[in-house]
Amino acid sequence: MPDGLPNKTLIDLLERAGRHPEGGIRFLDRAERDRWVGWAEIRERAKGVCGGLRELGIGRGERVALVFPTGLEFFEALFGILLAGAVPVPLYPPVRLGRLDEYFRRTARMLEISGARLVLADARVRRILGEAIAAARPPLGCRTVDEVRRTQDLNISEAVRVEPSDLGLVQFSSGTTVEPKPVALSHRALVSQVRAINGCWQDTDGRRQSGVSWLPLYHDMGLIGCVFGALDRDIPLTLLGPELFVARPALWLRAISRWQGTISPAPNFAYALCLTRISDAEMEGVDLSSWHTALNGAEAVSLPVLRAFCERFARWGFRPEALTPVYGLSEAALAVTFSDLAVPFRSVRVEREALAREGLALEAEEGREIVSVGRPLPGFELEIRNEEGRVLPPGRVGRIWIQGPSLMEGYLDAPEATARALRDGWLDTGDLGFLRGGELYLTGRAKDVVILRGRNHAPEEIERSLEDVPGVRTGCAVAVSWLPEDADGERLVLLVEEARNASSQQLEALPEACREAVLVAVGLAVDEVVVLEPGTLPRTSSGKLRRQEALRLWLAGELQPPEPVTALRMAGAMARSGLAYARYRWSRNG
Repeated sequence: MPDGLPNKTLIDLLERAGRHPEGGIRFLDRAERDRWVGWAEIRERAKGVCGGLRELGIGRGERVALVFPTGLEFFEALFGILLAGAVPVPLYPPVRLGRLDEYFRRTARMLEISGARLVLADARVRRILGEAIAAARPPLGCRTVDEVRRTQDLNISEAVRVEPSDLGLVQFSSGTTVEPKPVALSHRALVSQVRAINGCWQDTDGRRQSGVSWLPLYHDMGLIGCVFGALDRDIPLTLLGPELFVARPALWLRAISRWQGTISPAPNFAYALCLTRISDAEMEGVDLSSWHTALNGAEAVSLPVLRAFCERFARWGFRPEALTPVYGLSEAALAVTFSDLAVPFRSVRVEREALAREGLALEAEEGREIVSVGRPLPGFELEIRNEEGRVLPPGRVGRIWIQGPSLMEGYLDAPEATARALRDGWLDTGDLGFLRGGELYLTGRAKDVVILRGRNHAPEEIERSLEDVPGVRTGCAVAVSWLPEDADGERLVLLVEEARNASSQQLEALPEACREAVLVAVGLAVDEVVVLEPGTLPRTSSGKLRRQEALRLWLAGELQPPEPVTALRMAGAMARSGLAYARYRWSRNG
């Protein structure tokens, strides 16, 4: 980077980007056609949005929500908000069209608690946002980028000065165990996180880094890790929408090969999807040898998936040392630990009974195998504590507490929730794990632990045993425990979605097959197996299963499949949305 230039805020990073001709964003569509936009052009486009926002009266520190699919308009809106000195609040567009009522409710709630004065949205998305906008009633309504953009008055298009301590982003937590919470991240925290990550890799052999991502831009791994990371290094970033990846996972690997991507992260399910949904024919001519950092994080890491991915794609140049388990969370602005980038991932087998009964990780030839997610990034500290807050020795399972330069300021306008999470500069992550040789091993999420007869079991391990059961939809099962009234102990319940192509024979045998698979894999007896229609289990905006919400809905008799998506239903939804928004605008202007 050039010396003597400021680099303490996101605006600083944007202003200094574009000095390298290869720095910018490449957008890919489903036909693998690309559109290139350099960082300098993105900055100029954002200035027009900045001018429009300032003309509307958006001031420094005020929040502006943005709801866009992956595309250029997202970046015009995002950086336009930042240049105006305001705070972007990225929200997810409607992706589960069979659950629009839930989407409207959650979006309205996020708009309310973020205090957004304005919503910027894609024109197509806005057609369906009306009910959420009408419920939340942001003072300046909902507008498109074209409606806001101003180019005539350059004086109001210049960047508003902000300080490193100023709020730079409101990032909603994933909400796997509770409703999503608004994480307040300062410019200082965001830049510190980006610098910590970018310090993990260096340009080699005269070749600069290159990123490839399909991750949602409304979550930290896609936005902070990929976009802000590429902006800081002024390098190319190739993007395709998450919906394109899910429909055709080969597009991800083909993009890495075509554009010689060196860094590309994804959650565990993406690597699993590649194993089942990519044919050899789709890999013709693909070369993955440039891909030196394949980060795996944001959800539980499956060792069988890691090994199978390495074995399957080795013939196309993928190297085992590239696959890198990591750990992080929204409240830390993203990453906390990284595995060693120079060697293949590591794991340890521990005695299952000691782990469940005493929270003690004793090495064993047979038992539960857990992958290392590495050591803390520079500037971060990590402790394992018990429920009373006492630091535990290596090998003992407890709550993971972290301290570092990119921790959140707190939950936005929520002092009580902030006080529960942050204490004396340390963050209680709510995750469970143990240390061994200075490396972190995750064992689960505290609120998701399955408790049976006084022993703690990781739901991920139980759910993983169902992956090969015929008739189970891949990655669509949750294990939960609950204590019925007047019962003598907890019950283990599996909520399992059936595969779309499951035969009648597979469905008939499914409950017993699930019971047997769990008993063989982890030695637990399942009390009840509930078979669900595809798409029934509740998920977060990033696709993670919400175990406790699934249990709550099942106990209440409200765990229902999504409504079928038809042209008539969508037309009705858009008509209701338009009417709701029209009434809102009339009441606001009247």
